[in-house]
Amino acid sequence: MICITVTPTSRTLAKADLLNAARHGDIVELCLDHFLKEPDVGDLVKAIDKPLIVSCRRPEDGGQWKGSEEERLMLLRQAIVAGPDYVELDLDIAGKVPRFGNTKRVISFTRLDQPESDVNRVFYEASNAKADVVKFCWPTPTIDAAWPLLAAVSQKRILPVVGMGLGPAELTFSLLGRKYGSPWIYAALEKGMEAHEGQATVFELDETYHCRDIGPKTVFVAVAGFGPSQTATTRILNEAFRQSGMNVRCLPIVPGDMGRLKKMLEVLKIKAVLVSGGLGRDILPLADEIDKHDQHSRYIDLLLKRDDHWHGYNTLWRSGLTVLESSLGKSDENPRPLDRQNVMILGNGGIAESMVYAVRRRDGMVSIVGPNDKEAQRVASENECRFVPYQSLYDTLAEVVVLADPRLQAGHNHGQVNPTFLKPGQIVLDVSDPPRETGLFSEARLRGSRLIEPSDVYRHQIAAQFKALTGRDLPAGIVDSVLQEE
Repeated sequence: MICITVTPTSRTLAKADLLNAARHGDIVELCLDHFLKEPDVGDLVKAIDKPLIVSCRRPEDGGQWKGSEEERLMLLRQAIVAGPDYVELDLDIAGKVPRFGNTKRVISFTRLDQPESDVNRVFYEASNAKADVVKFCWPTPTIDAAWPLLAAVSQKRILPVVGMGLGPAELTFSLLGRKYGSPWIYAALEKGMEAHEGQATVFELDETYHCRDIGPKTVFVAVAGFGPSQTATTRILNEAFRQSGMNVRCLPIVPGDMGRLKKMLEVLKIKAVLVSGGLGRDILPLADEIDKHDQHSRYIDLLLKRDDHWHGYNTLWRSGLTVLESSLGKSDENPRPLDRQNVMILGNGGIAESMVYAVRRRDGMVSIVGPNDKEAQRVASENECRFVPYQSLYDTLAEVVVLADPRLQAGHNHGQVNPTFLKPGQIVLDVSDPPRETGLFSEARLRGSRLIEPSDVYRHQIAAQFKALTGRDLPAGIVDSVLQEE
């Protein structure tokens, strides 16, 4: 079930929010701590026919309550008399608020500094405080921090356990909670109404993550990161899995310790990881074997577990190369259009290095330039191509420019790249973070360069990844449909 949290500030807004939340959620949580004036809980309880949880959180528990503690306790006692289905009580005050009527008690334990290390102790304290449901809440910046929250929910106990993460990996926990039997997970009604910063909305859970389709037999494909590119990938793949009748869904993760992540993936029976942006080198320690064509760049964006070994691949350079050669008129009569082409690759890191390798394989005349001269010089030496000092970028001519570093920013300030090096008619390819268009690529558009769209690279890449994951072709039309909505 999905519990939608509403945080109204007035009685009028409260009824509207409750009704909207009840249309989309299975349970609704009404947060009293956001009200500017004392609410009429008795009136609000009657507004919907879905189960209602009433809560009132202090700032130290992530809430907005500004009154005294005695006033808060009085409000909670009055709320229970109104007869909601549940009342949420902090563990330290549970003894001061007696059970009344048929209202069930959600005994909550929150800490805002770090995950709790002694979950069993807290659980038994909450059980002794006459809990009907036990709730844990703490920061979840990475999957490492969300892991004990998942363990608390998934273990068989005498009372049901729910959790709420604070941070990006809350979404990871919520989707895993659906698979592993959490009584409910939390969501906001819409943007701007989150119980805490970054909380996912019910529409994101439904439309992007297909949350209600997830069950005990669902298989997950991990997608590393939470940026726009990862969201697009998740939406496309989830819809493709759905149309193909496969009980497979994407699980967004923020990697923490790579050694621990490998063990977590084994426990969760995840056998594929997709990566984009700058994480392609961070994820390298997971790979037991790397495709021989990708070892040189030390950058991977796809991990597949086969025969109990993790195999790493770089699908980005292959897609970038394919699209670039196609735009240059590759054909049976002209099978190697990059031969003797003057190509400048801009950036440092694994994406840039892999594109150097790709173009050199096609006998392109490569120049490598990036803010880190020492790294660019190493790449040039290992690939037998030309090194251009960063300060000489604006004096270097090239027929083709490949933007290959998501960290580069267009601008005229220190640390930014002045886009004046981009010329009209120059072919510009952006593989920094497909399908996202970087600022430098936008500048190339304004300056009349011949553009190879990052979305074209992405179409080829996502189709190749889906084929590698499933052995099937990506259903037609999904990529265009999602990219048009982005």
